[in-house]
Amino acid sequence: MTPSRLFAGALLCLSVACSDKTTPNNGDQTPLDAAIPTPQAPPTEAAVRAVTVPNNLVKPAKQPFGTDRLAQLRVPAGFQVGVFAQGLTNPRKLAVRPSGAVYVTEREAGRVTLLRDTNGDGAADQNVVVASGLGTKNTGVHGLALQGDQLFMITDTQVFVAPVNADDTLGAPTLLIDRLPDAGQHPNRTLAFGPDGKLYVSVGSTCNACADANPENATLLRFEPDGTGRAVFAKGLRNTIGFAWHPVSGQLWGMDHGSDSRGDDYPPEELNRIQEGADYGWPYCLGKQEPDAFLSQEPPDGQSRPEYCAKTQPPALEYQAHSAPMSLTFYTGTLFPEEFRRNAFVAMRGSWNRNPPTGYKVVRVRFDAQGTPTAFEDFATGWLSTDGTTQFARLADTVMAADGSLLVTDDANGIIYRIGHPG
Repeated sequence: MTPSRLFAGALLCLSVACSDKTTPNNGDQTPLDAAIPTPQAPPTEAAVRAVTVPNNLVKPAKQPFGTDRLAQLRVPAGFQVGVFAQGLTNPRKLAVRPSGAVYVTEREAGRVTLLRDTNGDGAADQNVVVASGLGTKNTGVHGLALQGDQLFMITDTQVFVAPVNADDTLGAPTLLIDRLPDAGQHPNRTLAFGPDGKLYVSVGSTCNACADANPENATLLRFEPDGTGRAVFAKGLRNTIGFAWHPVSGQLWGMDHGSDSRGDDYPPEELNRIQEGADYGWPYCLGKQEPDAFLSQEPPDGQSRPEYCAKTQPPALEYQAHSAPMSLTFYTGTLFPEEFRRNAFVAMRGSWNRNPPTGYKVVRVRFDAQGTPTAFEDFATGWLSTDGTTQFARLADTVMAADGSLLVTDDANGIIYRIGHPG
């Protein structure tokens, strides 16, 4: 490994040249997002540690939503964007039943809400609160998972389960799992059932970059459906909120957030193939097994950083730093054209510490016929203004609706968007 890669964590205080601009699906140039630059780092660790990296605090101003703003959104030819629901409070995560019922967590309000589109016009016309009293704000319900006739709901430290009634309302929730690690910096817990029938829970780190004392922090945990058998499935994952299994290969994939305060373009966000017992490097390693030169702690067991990082798993793909991936949804429906099927969609929430800002979009992850990811590309953009000064959505989730459309939550303006393909 060359020194310029070994100490890449310190580069971004330096001038770097970005490669060709990305091109959205409508053919327009996007001036704010460039390919991840090749790091240009000092040749020695001492030189790296002498450098300071600016943490550019740039928060695009929030603008209110109006239906006129739909015209600003850009999607591939043949797709249309509409509003499935609005007037919600901080809508975060979604779960969908085959009946078409949509559950959404309104975390700030401390509730889970059931939405239905009873007349098939692509917009919810029924709104029913089905769970409340399980905490509010950062201690409230965030992630959801359906398994048969049960809805699993996760707060920052607990998992609850409730029976789903015939009319899609919920029975009384009961506590299934308690004493998950304290949330710290990353309280956004998510959960999902794997092809093996077991329950997987994402637990983020308590900090930006530190040696977390609790071995369950920065991991993916696995449980039996009844909450027993608690074990760390994979570690070194700083904050893998979005994870899912490829519908053909059955392999588990997750989008991990890179650390902050290492400059505008480093470290990248990661798409990882998550395997049992594997270590994905955080906090000691960034990107493709590169040591984090800004971390003061040393790896365990007296290992050097290069030695430790060489044993960790590199990402399958990298994406622009600070984009903040919030979801990973494989498309298994038939509404979208064939080329989109078995690909994945990711909601990029958007940066707060990059100049210029990045994210505020939905991206597509292309997978080949063997289930290997090959590239990221823009799918739905336009929530961020072209000059990067304003935005009208902070995206939080993607999920496939029962009719095959893609639902996207915006927890800033209380909107759930619907992206369809009329054919």
